[in-house]
Amino acid sequence: MSLPRRILALDVGSRRIGVAVSDPLGITAQGLDTIHRQNKRRDWEALRQVIEKYDVAEIVVGLPLRLTGAEGTQSEKMRLFADDLKKHFGLPVNLWDERWTSVEANRLLRETNLSIEKRGKAVDRMAAILILQSWLEARASR
Repeated sequence: MSLPRRILALDVGSRRIGVAVSDPLGITAQGLDTIHRQNKRRDWEALRQVIEKYDVAEIVVGLPLRLTGAEGTQSEKMRLFADDLKKHFGLPVNLWDERWTSVEANRLLRETNLSIEKRGKAVDRMAAILILQSWLEARASR
């Protein structure tokens, strides 16, 4: 019997992509190394390696909404990114409201003893974990 496949979450920014993956049962999220963006070819290759290594079945991408819930320019960029992911990897891609994830990630990281520099490096990973964890919890309650 094979284990259920994992879910990948991405917190996509212009310079970095925060990455988190679920456990095989889809209950918890763990952060992976942040991808430092270079160009589309290298970004796709880094994502391909993660997808293959963790046998990913589905992807969740953080959708940046305005505080009112309205979409803006960044939301449109993420919709295009999600469409590209679907075409490139042939996996289902879900967009998930990420309005508070960076704020919450920064708050959680401030409570640690990490230096400001290390917190800055960890915030994308933490945001991806929070995106995935909230998506998993919402899916479980359906």
